[in-house]
Amino acid sequence: MNKKITLGVIVGNRAFFADSLVGEGRRRILNRLHGWNIDTVVLAETDTKLGAVETWADAQKCAELFRRNRDKIDGILVTLPNFGDEKGVADTLRLSELNVPVLVHAFPDDVSELTSAGRRDAFCGKISVCNNLYQYGIPFTVTESHTVDPDSDEFKIEMTKFLGLCSTVRGMRRARLGAVGARPDAFKTVRYSEKLLEASGIDVTTLDMSEVLGAAEKLADDDGRVRAKLDEVNAYASADSVPPRSMVLIAKLGLVLSDWMGENDIDATALQCWSSLQQNYGVNACTIMSMMSDKLMPSACEVDIAGTVSMYALQLASGTPAALVDWNNNYQNDPNKCIYFHCGNWA
Repeated sequence: MNKKITLGVIVGNRAFFADSLVGEGRRRILNRLHGWNIDTVVLAETDTKLGAVETWADAQKCAELFRRNRDKIDGILVTLPNFGDEKGVADTLRLSELNVPVLVHAFPDDVSELTSAGRRDAFCGKISVCNNLYQYGIPFTVTESHTVDPDSDEFKIEMTKFLGLCSTVRGMRRARLGAVGARPDAFKTVRYSEKLLEASGIDVTTLDMSEVLGAAEKLADDDGRVRAKLDEVNAYASADSVPPRSMVLIAKLGLVLSDWMGENDIDATALQCWSSLQQNYGVNACTIMSMMSDKLMPSACEVDIAGTVSMYALQLASGTPAALVDWNNNYQNDPNKCIYFHCGNWA
């Protein structure tokens, strides 16, 4: 992940079932999350019965705790060690008003322990909780298997996916994208609406390509920062066949772009990668764009802001660099293969 995730945790309980299952389940879940270096916001065992949510009063306490930590919580894990109280869970989420991703998890029963002390019925309780969330209009997600042992590899896989979702939602709601230059006139496929993006919390900051080239041309070849950027470029990619002068120009271009991104807190960019750069400056931007993407600052060609949105979302979900390609050619008669390439990571 790009940034440590904090989860709000709701432990469901229903008094008809054994309390011991809740105390044990709560400890197992929290130990698992903390073992993965995930911060949690959860009721203490002294706040409510066993630190779980069952009653209206419990829901109010948990929701108030979540509201106090609104700026920390990236997602909410609902876990059901037993049947749980569907109203308590749904009321907590409604009252908290956090509007973050929600994952509903249920502990599995052991058919050899379906006794008054060991029966969970979380399988059934999860259906009821999800039904209530649907009625309340609260979006949620579930595990692929209806019940999952929290100590299993399957649970780790489920949590990895959910953490990626939380990271993506958090990042996209406050993303700052940079559009550098004008889109190619011939490519209406990359048109987009800034207003629609803004409605989702995504800001687009623009920069004219002439400002970039003007700033780059003012930098001296022997400027210490230019030389440092040149060393960085040479260390990143082979440049044996590239004229030394072109390498200096690439370094200056990279320095101007990185300065502008830093000054404006830009998360990702879309560049006018052709043909102004080639005609007016004499180099391509592909290497610099690839370097930015490799540093988890994705960059798309042709001022493809919509493509940049996709790259940034993929990066947030995976915690690794994302790439954008053109699907260029078929591969003989194989319908499952194609030839693709693009300026950026691939160049």
